Amino acid sequence: MTGSAVVAKSAAGCQNRSQEMGAAHEVRAASDGTGARLPRRFGAYHLFDQIGRGGMADIYLARMDTGLGTPRRVVVKEILAELSRDERFATMLIEEAKLVSPLRHGNVVQVLDLGREADRLFIAMEYVEGFDLNQLLRRLTKKRLGLPAEFAMFLVREALAALDYAHRARDDHGEPMGIVHRDVSPSNVLISFEGEVKLCDFGIARALSTTDTPSGEHRGTDEATGEREKVAGKAAYMSPEHARGDDIDRRADLFSAGIILWELCAGRRLYKGTEEKMLELAREGAVPPLPERGLPLQGELQAILDRALQYDPADRYPSAQAMLRDLDRYAARAKLIASQIRFGSFLSDHFSSEVIEVRRQREIAAAALELGPPVQIQALPEEAPTDPDDDPPVPQQSTMRLAPSAAARPPDTSTRDRVVAVLTFVALVAIGAIVLLVALLV
Repeated sequence: MTGSAVVAKSAAGCQNRSQEMGAAHEVRAASDGTGARLPRRFGAYHLFDQIGRGGMADIYLARMDTGLGTPRRVVVKEILAELSRDERFATMLIEEAKLVSPLRHGNVVQVLDLGREADRLFIAMEYVEGFDLNQLLRRLTKKRLGLPAEFAMFLVREALAALDYAHRARDDHGEPMGIVHRDVSPSNVLISFEGEVKLCDFGIARALSTTDTPSGEHRGTDEATGEREKVAGKAAYMSPEHARGDDIDRRADLFSAGIILWELCAGRRLYKGTEEKMLELAREGAVPPLPERGLPLQGELQAILDRALQYDPADRYPSAQAMLRDLDRYAARAKLIASQIRFGSFLSDHFSSEVIEVRRQREIAAAALELGPPVQIQALPEEAPTDPDDDPPVPQQSTMRLAPSAAARPPDTSTRDRVVAVLTFVALVAIGAIVLLVALLV
């Protein structure tokens, strides 16, 4: 999964929550929040940058030696020590990782490895160089940019393609695997600077629900036993049945995808407040109509949302494929079709220079530490902490100009030097003329 930008998180999320401090720092002195120094070896992996920490794991950007001379960047989730010692969690995590590891799809983050090193469970995943959707929305807000509506449609359509593939997956015997993501939320939607959209952390929420970890968990009541059972996931994106602690199926994932679509189109969060307050709102499942934003054919879009966000699962879309079909039809009729190339250009033009060069510096500096003295490197730009009440940017109908503005482009130093030379020459000629004139008058 992915990086800073990557996209990485914990159980409640995915790859990439960059530890973006404010000033340059010394790599040798860098620690990972647990006191361990970076860079460091972790089994077959060389951890060189911590990109996230959550209720389940410390998340690192790492290099893996492929044995072919070219190291591969991966994301390593080092499961917290207390969870690694929890046999119920370990068993469930291994089962879920084995279940989803065969998934191979362009919109699904691939699980590469699962193991135990120094008494710590870990998962190694595909690295996606970019953002998660939460991070993208925060950066858009910081730059005062709206997310073009066609890109909002593209994001949700790609996420639905991932869900459609996973929901329909079958095992080697042709039997349905019954995969349900259980945590479809912006932090698990990864976006690369190439315009790829990938869903990560399939099944992690189910593994986390076996533990007493407080982060991202809520409890519902089992009506048969009267016992309180854990509900894992983010309350702001839960279906009503998930928030109640009931058994869920793929239609719960579609409800969550519907919330993401609603928020991107509305330009605001659906549920706000404390976790408990959002959990209460999620149980009620009351979703207001989209505010008027001038989106084309908004009535058709509202009809899609109405069906995806039905309180009763039986009244929702029966599959991600059915919802995707309607959303594709709407996007085509509303002329809100965007390609991966256009989306990637938008992201690269506005954001990639902020993070890619610094990420490369960190990796090179980390490798140099094995042979030489400490290296000073630039830190990533500081990013404000996540606020659950922050609203997404208001969608824009028209595509923003993809070429960077003149003010945003780096100055052309060769042109500047020529201009300076010409001005200097003109000034010297003028001074010479004045001196000559004064001499003649005298």
